[in-house]
Amino acid sequence: MPSEASRALERELESFERLTADISSRFSYLPVDELPGAIEDTLRHVVETLDVDRSTVFELSDSGDTIEALYFWARPDAAPLRLPEVQGLHWYLGRLRRGEMVRVGEVRRDVPPEAAAERGYARQTGMKSSLAIPVSIGGGSVFALALGTFRHPREWPDPLVDRVRLIAELVAGALQRRRHELALRASLAEIERLNRQLQAENVYLQEELKNVQDFDEIVGNSEVLRLALGRVEQAAPTDSTVLLLGESGTGKELFARALHARSPRRERPLVRVNCAALPAGLIESELFGHEKGAFTGAAALRQGRFEIADRGTLFLDEVGDLPLDLQSRLLRVLQEGEFERVGSSRTRRVDVRLIAATNHDLEASVRDGRFRADVYYRLSVFPIVLPPLRDRPEDIPQLVWRFIASQQRRLGRRIGRVPSAAMEALQRYDWPGNVRELQNVVERAMIRSTGDVLQLDETFRDTRRRTSARAAGRTLADVERAHIEAVLEESRWRINGPGNAAERLDLHPNTLRFRMKKLGIVRPRRPAR
Repeated sequence: MPSEASRALERELESFERLTADISSRFSYLPVDELPGAIEDTLRHVVETLDVDRSTVFELSDSGDTIEALYFWARPDAAPLRLPEVQGLHWYLGRLRRGEMVRVGEVRRDVPPEAAAERGYARQTGMKSSLAIPVSIGGGSVFALALGTFRHPREWPDPLVDRVRLIAELVAGALQRRRHELALRASLAEIERLNRQLQAENVYLQEELKNVQDFDEIVGNSEVLRLALGRVEQAAPTDSTVLLLGESGTGKELFARALHARSPRRERPLVRVNCAALPAGLIESELFGHEKGAFTGAAALRQGRFEIADRGTLFLDEVGDLPLDLQSRLLRVLQEGEFERVGSSRTRRVDVRLIAATNHDLEASVRDGRFRADVYYRLSVFPIVLPPLRDRPEDIPQLVWRFIASQQRRLGRRIGRVPSAAMEALQRYDWPGNVRELQNVVERAMIRSTGDVLQLDETFRDTRRRTSARAAGRTLADVERAHIEAVLEESRWRINGPGNAAERLDLHPNTLRFRMKKLGIVRPRRPAR
């Protein structure tokens, strides 16, 4: 006749069979987001069914020296689980790491004397018996289902151990399925993010195609232009911020493209933002992006230009027009590479090489309080001064023929000759609008020309007459020479250094030296004493 202990074990096994079947069925269809709650319920049912006091799911590190409690359920009067104490149980953890079960029905009998830390842990916590079954999934992570009693000791017969092992395998399989699902979601989210970035880049590039200049490279061989291009060659291979200084129409965007094309980032996009062309209320969203619903009209999430330019180059044109309140956010990106989208508190990081350009005197703007000094110093790491067209008249013939070649088909003209008088007139003109103005003048002349000879339009002659009238009978060279000499005298002929003439004339020192040589300006000798 079966003993009372045998009958109790049979009842326990029957209850555990039903629990195992229920868990197996539940875990097979349950969505992964509901698995954590289901695993905690499972641990509670195990405690109640087996009349133990604590049930824990552990994960062991690859070395087996550290352990993490993923899920835990215990009776209110059970000893609390303190991981630092468990970390020191090297005999216990070593066996689990080797895939060996730990079965302790009575501590003094089943824990060897050399496992002193384990014996001390049992005395300190009052643990009477324990069972821990490791499960390795796919040769990777090692999980363990651990049970413990504190009210009374108990034995762990093989039939019961087999069923606990099955529960451990079901829980470990559910954990692995959840991790794979979450990893897949993360991968899909990253793919979606990359798709959004690619779409944003495509939209940006399509917009940029509409604004492509009629010339695709910097034209000219003058000394001042070669000096500027030499600085481009020096700065391009680095990640340093470059500040392009020059009048409107001097080709700052072409220089920015040249810097990007010669940089290690050339495979990534060059993204352009014209700070002067955007309303003040939209610049922040344009630069940093916005979340859906961040403001009226924000119907969808939008990536900013900094995100689109990640690992590429961002060209901030007319940066001197950036509002003061946005300059502090720009400074943060320059210093730390961090920002938040409008309407979001999540900090994002980008790796962007910045090129800025302006036709303003930023030092004067700093003195007037219209531009932050710290932003200016961050931007002007490597300044490049772009020479105005009036300083390189020898480049005008080459530019004229470049414009003719690029516009002939569109205008239906075939220009084969430019009269020397016309070319000389173009070279004598002051060109306040620089290369952009020259391009327009050549296009107007081509429209007017009916044959193969370029004929300048009357409007250009009128402009020249007005320029001559302003000079009051003096040539442009005379006016320019007198002005430069006066500034040099006031600066005591200092071209570099504090209070120098180049700074007062808003010119690069090399540009000023070239202009002095061209105009024949020589410092007077001091009379001998």
